[in-house]
This record gives sequence, structure tokens and C-alpha cells, in this order.
Amino acid sequence: MDGGGSGPAPNAAHTAEEVFRDYKARRAGMIKALTTDVERFFKLCDPEKENLCLYGYPDETWEVTLPAEEVPPEIPEPALGINFARDGMNEKDWLALVAVHSDSWLLSVAFYFGARFGFDREARRRLFSLINNMPTIFEVVTGAVKKQQAKEKTPNSSSKSNKPSSKVQSRAESRSKAKVPKDEEESGDDDGDEEAEEHDNTLCGTCGTNDGKDQFWICCDNCEKWYHGKCVKITPARAEHIKQYKCPDCTNKRVRA
Repeated sequence: MDGGGSGPAPNAAHTAEEVFRDYKARRAGMIKALTTDVERFFKLCDPEKENLCLYGYPDETWEVTLPAEEVPPEIPEPALGINFARDGMNEKDWLALVAVHSDSWLLSVAFYFGARFGFDREARRRLFSLINNMPTIFEVVTGAVKKQQAKEKTPNSSSKSNKPSSKVQSRAESRSKAKVPKDEEESGDDDGDEEAEEHDNTLCGTCGTNDGKDQFWICCDNCEKWYHGKCVKITPARAEHIKQYKCPDCTNKRVRA
């Protein structure tokens, strides 16, 4: 066993794309183990054996075997003892657990190479962006990817994922108009610039920042504060079905009253 595969050559110049190719290949091998090759994987994870690990290799193959003997190992080691819980859990739950640990291992290996090759902040950001654009092994194994794809095919889903719904847009429009005197609504580009500046200065009522201007925002109908959808756990699709939105603060005040 060679510690999970050697990966990119240590003495050459490397890019985030090269480390990502290594990540992608190892990921493909581990997905095979947990999906198409799951029967063989299940048999190999015998609880009677010693601590076993699931490795993914740069040639898109996988192996269930003992951890590397050398200390420290050539690359970070995956979770030990995945075989011990096999018979004590529901099979789907066990596979999901192995998938989570596999995702963690892949990230640790990728950023191990990034540190080893001296990646700067931009290279690390590029590497994470490439990885983050792919579904996790957990999402593949549990079927979350298929559910998301099905959701994206329905009307008013992915095409509007980063835009407020029509209902929320109307709130934004009414809020803007309420703050602009009628005799100034048609005064020209200066008013438009002031309005844009006002929205740029809007802070999220939860996190207190105005980051993510292209993200989904929602306004409380009670206190008229604005919130990032992710901060209050409201998606554009869910907002479509909310007749009157109340933020967590306003909701809690009502409960206490």
C-alpha cells in the first residue's frame, strides 16, 4: 500500500487545476466503491478484520485496506475502522457515514498538496472553488444530487436561485418608492444613483453585513429590515409561498407577548 497514491510529483511546479485533477480522480474511485461496486465494498469491510480504510487513487480506482505503516504517512490518512460499524447500522446510513469521512479525507489530501506546493491565497481559493463546484460524495451516495437536479428542472427554480422572487421584488420596489418623494421620482439619473447607493448600504439584520449583493435577500413585512436568505434559512422557492414574512426577531417578540 503506498499511502493512498503518490499524487502530483513533489519536485515540479503545480497549479490548483493539477491538484484538482488528483482530487477528482480519487473522488471518482471512492464513488465507485460506494455506488456501482457497493456489494464488493460491503463484503470487503468485514467487521472481524482490523481497522480498515477506504482509499481513492489517482487512477480512479479504490481499495479497502489497512492504513499506511510509515509514520508520518506520505499523505493524510482516511478514517480508520470503517468496517466496525457495518453490521451495527442501517446499510444506507453506514454508506452515508463512510461518504462523509471520504469527503473530509479528499479535502485534507487536496489542501495537503496545496500546502506542500506552497499555494498562495489565490491558488487555495481557486482550488476550493473548483472542488466546491462539484457535488460531494455524500450528496451522490444519498441521492441529494438527483433531488437537486429534479428541483432545478421545475419552473421558477434554478433560473431564479440568486434573484428575489416576484413577491420579494415587489417588496423591494415598494420599499424604494416609499423612501423617494413623489416629486423626485422622475428627477433623473441622480435619484437612481442615490437609490442604488442606499441599497448598497443596506445591512443584513442577522449578520450585519451587506455582502453578497447578488444573493437572495428578503424583507420583513413587520420591521422592514432586510436579511440574507441564507441567514434566516429562507430560499427563493420558499419565499414564493410566504404571504407575509416575519423575521426571527419579530416572531420571537410576538411569542413573548
